[in-house]
Amino acid sequence: MYKHVFSPIRIGAVEVPNRIVRTAHATRLATGYVNDDLIAYHLARAKGGAGLSILESTSVHPSSTFSLSAADDGAIAPMRKLVDAIAPTGMKLFTQLWHGGYTDPAADGGLPWAVTALAGRYSVAPPIPMTADQIEEVIDAYARAAARMEAAGLDGVEVLAGAGYLFSQFFSPVLNQRTDAYGGSFDNRIRAFLATLRAIRAATSPDFALGVRIGGSSDPRILADEDVNAIALRAQAEGLIDFVNITHGDYYFHVDRYAGMDAPVGYQLPHVERISQGLTVPRIIVGRYATLDDAEQALKEGQADMVNIVRGMIADPMLVVKSREGRGTEVRPCIGCNQGCLGGAFAGRMGCAVNPAVGYERTLSDESIARAAVPRKVLVVGGGVAGMEAARTALLAGHRVTVVEAMSDLGGLLNCARHLPKLHAIGDIAIWLESEIYRLGAEVRLSTYVDADDVLAEQPDAVIVATGSQPTDAREFRQTADPAAELRISRDATVLTPLDLATAPPQEVGRTALVFDDVGHYDAIGCCEALINRGVEVTYVTRHLMFAPAVETTGRTQAALRRMHGAGRLRIVTQAALVSIDKGSAEVRPLFGSTAETVPADTVVLVGYRQSQNEIWEALRGRVNQLHLVGDALSARDIQPAIREGHLAGRSIV
Repeated sequence: MYKHVFSPIRIGAVEVPNRIVRTAHATRLATGYVNDDLIAYHLARAKGGAGLSILESTSVHPSSTFSLSAADDGAIAPMRKLVDAIAPTGMKLFTQLWHGGYTDPAADGGLPWAVTALAGRYSVAPPIPMTADQIEEVIDAYARAAARMEAAGLDGVEVLAGAGYLFSQFFSPVLNQRTDAYGGSFDNRIRAFLATLRAIRAATSPDFALGVRIGGSSDPRILADEDVNAIALRAQAEGLIDFVNITHGDYYFHVDRYAGMDAPVGYQLPHVERISQGLTVPRIIVGRYATLDDAEQALKEGQADMVNIVRGMIADPMLVVKSREGRGTEVRPCIGCNQGCLGGAFAGRMGCAVNPAVGYERTLSDESIARAAVPRKVLVVGGGVAGMEAARTALLAGHRVTVVEAMSDLGGLLNCARHLPKLHAIGDIAIWLESEIYRLGAEVRLSTYVDADDVLAEQPDAVIVATGSQPTDAREFRQTADPAAELRISRDATVLTPLDLATAPPQEVGRTALVFDDVGHYDAIGCCEALINRGVEVTYVTRHLMFAPAVETTGRTQAALRRMHGAGRLRIVTQAALVSIDKGSAEVRPLFGSTAETVPADTVVLVGYRQSQNEIWEALRGRVNQLHLVGDALSARDIQPAIREGHLAGRSIV
């Protein structure tokens, strides 16, 4: 089925067994040197069939640091431990050599060195502009770091020269305002980059692979694809690179680099085509590829020589092996939410919304689930993602599992959420969980409401309550930032919950709407976009400092704002509270002020914290030996903690 995917390829002197590559991505599982968690994470994906993995950003100099470091000899032995662990699998291993320029602080927490004193998109202060001597010092640091990585046993390195970091800052005619030999003309702006590649070649053996990750800016005025192509061609002509890893985007619209579920597979291909012109070295492409079918198609059409699958193999480390064995339906899907991977890494440690074992492979992988010496009778009450993951994990341990669900379908609130704009893919994990629990032998009873007596009549050894949550009634709505205030709502006002908007038949919502966001997650984004798509003028009001802050690190807020502002129908009001809701309007006031503003609103959507439905758990306390409460029934949140809690409950049954 996958003739192109499973054909080997040579990168310089390195033979890679197949065309699936996991490109560099921040995990933050280790800081400084490789540790056991990072080894376990990469080893799981090596066993899962990836042909090549490129480790995350590895700092070469203390003037800019982020995650791993190769800036001193102390990095060699820990990296060697990773290499030795990976070697039996046949997966090849590179790392990405990195300097952030203005993006990330120095190792001592001070200001980073950069091309000029121009601050970056997220800088806290202007950086330190490098002198010519300091540029030469950094060039030498790249060479020394590469030599250390070869000494550690890696097969190669790539130099990050895109995504808004140091070399792309050098390349840019906008960001590079230097007047010396490293600024001004095109040749001057690429001087440090080419010198770095030459220094690495001189410091490493001919068999050590060297490549570059390179791409244009989200704003072509800053760095255009055509300039990137010319840079890559110069490096290729001089024999300095063995491969090109093509990317797109930078911090001026950072979701371009890792678009979420709103973007199609291969969304970066127009940029790939422009940057690829004339390149003969192997090309790696990225762009939401998550299945071997998608990769095979791209390879077959000549769009790339290798295809990146990172998020797909975060969600399921065994993606390649399962697909090759014809078990593609068993692959846990990436839903493109960016919440655990990117959001987690930016927050301090990568995870995964659908796979709770990510970063905890040593203790939480499916392979570590021990078969029960005495199988137990397990009753799971509720068939949302928390309940289904609990059932799946208990089944893997050999228990006898029954799932009871009051609705006619499994999936819980995801069946509602997937109807909001750009959220269709969120339902994929519910479909997979349903398929898995049936495959593993669960008994599933749909349209079955149970109370505590019904549960006890089943005589279960363990009960997992995953009964979810429901939206708060508008008349009982309390604002988190002003809980003492009574929200006045007139009888003839139109007030909806996100559930109403997502699942009710198309209702008349008028020409104006107000979405009040007390939570800060994607719910309010989906509501705003659903209304805007119907031609409604929307005012978004929130207690928070910014628009949907809980998902800002995923990049999906940027993409949504671009779509909605493009439609010209969105106004944002932050740090505000609702005073009253009337027919056709609502009153809004600043949190720290008293002067209210009347906002046109034929419809008001209240996005608040949902109420946990856990009455059956209360009734069963002290009456069941092993009783667990998970997901929204414990506290109304999102799918990542729900799935994690379900997983932990399922594997804890004794």
